[in-house]
Amino acid sequence: MSEKKKKKKSSDKGSKQPWYADGLQFQCTQCGDCCGGEPGFVWVGEDEIEALAAEMKITVDEFEYQFVRQVGRDKSLKEYPDGDCILLDPETRKCTVYGARPIQCRTWPFWDSNLKKRKDWKETCEVCPGAGQGKLYSLEHIEMTRKEKSV
Repeated sequence: MSEKKKKKKSSDKGSKQPWYADGLQFQCTQCGDCCGGEPGFVWVGEDEIEALAAEMKITVDEFEYQFVRQVGRDKSLKEYPDGDCILLDPETRKCTVYGARPIQCRTWPFWDSNLKKRKDWKETCEVCPGAGQGKLYSLEHIEMTRKEKSV
């Protein structure tokens, strides 16, 4: 292959847009479906723990004792035995701290696992009533959200 063709081929790779370049629609319905189901982890940093405690009007120590578990060096919210988040109201299926929810929750559904392929997004739309509906988010917003992490 000529140098010119090699150069063009490698520069094409760097400029390829993701399949969702035209944006994606999402509107949280607060159904609670993303807050429950299979066991997992909702990672929380110290700043998030402080905000969650303040939202619940309790001390950080009380919040951690009741709602946080240590997983190695990291912290995660506890879960009910069925895998539902401890902060999901079992009666209403609403998040009890929606206004201060952790970054991991706020960035749903723009997670790498949901955006890898178009079929992954389609599967997300099948389980999340707000995915594929409502406000159209730009590629720039999706990428910024996707890269946001807890500190």
